[in-house]
Amino acid sequence: MQPATLRATTTAPEEPTPRTMRAMLQDHYGPPEGLALREVEVPAPGDGQVLVRVHAAGLHVGDCYAVRGRPLAMRLATGLLRPRVGIPGFDVAGRVVAVGRGVARFAPGDAVFGACAGACADYVCAGQDVLAPLPGGLTFVEAAALPTSGLAALHGLRDAGKLRAGQKVLINGAAGGVGSFAVQIARALGAEVTGVCSTANVEAVRSLGAHHVIDYTQEDFTRGGPRYDLILDNVENRPLAACRRALAPRGTLVLNSGTGARGLAMMIRLVQPLLLSPFVRHDLRRFLSTPNRADLEVLKAMVEAGTLRPLVARTYPLGETARALAALEGGHVRGKLVIVT
Repeated sequence: MQPATLRATTTAPEEPTPRTMRAMLQDHYGPPEGLALREVEVPAPGDGQVLVRVHAAGLHVGDCYAVRGRPLAMRLATGLLRPRVGIPGFDVAGRVVAVGRGVARFAPGDAVFGACAGACADYVCAGQDVLAPLPGGLTFVEAAALPTSGLAALHGLRDAGKLRAGQKVLINGAAGGVGSFAVQIARALGAEVTGVCSTANVEAVRSLGAHHVIDYTQEDFTRGGPRYDLILDNVENRPLAACRRALAPRGTLVLNSGTGARGLAMMIRLVQPLLLSPFVRHDLRRFLSTPNRADLEVLKAMVEAGTLRPLVARTYPLGETARALAALEGGHVRGKLVIVT
């Protein structure tokens, strides 16, 4: 199924809100197959929240972790013993249908995109501070692909990496959800961008604006070759020592993964760079990307300036959310997967 092409207008006439809705729901943590399409009550927006009619919900690997409840640290946000919400999906694009007390930024009919909990449903409540107006020229499907992955790329490069114009930047995992945005954002910020991906994705990464593309099946960027001022590693499939060989003498390595391992191995991978960084000449960093309206507006401005566009691999209907999550867990997805309601 190809991404939808219907363009969204800024506002639309209000429609009656039903009492019930469809949602992909799970009662316990486990594999995606535990999700089931059910009929549940439409939520009511609380203070500072809006109720959004979901047109599209973007998926990322964090949704897989939330459904499985692993790594266990994920449960601090989703519920310790069982899912608190039980509906996957952190990224949404749709229309506001109702607003709670204290909401001044949005009104019913507004087209919006942003962050929430439980987007794989017909309706979802989201805070007004983690939503922004839909970027001009984007479909709901394209906008739903933006929030989490686009913000992670922005925060990894701009904030953690302190990217400056003229620097040489390498994006490892350049065809993935975060990587495909990172290539474009790094270029928009004035960097000379090298993307690392598989053979099948070389042309796609080049089309996103990478100045140079390395096919990792043919070449190892850690062995010889250029040195980079900044590396954003979305894969972490190589030892720290190997990645540091590809850094300039005072270069920065920003790590945006580490949860692919399990147990003690995962903890070592997450903590090792932070412990090692004070004792080496390179700056080794991890970061936490938190959704916020100001940076959603930054992404919106980049889209409308023509320097950023979502790469949507395919869409799935709401009832096939489990299948989409399984595809994400399988890896090697080019760009983003999006659920259409």
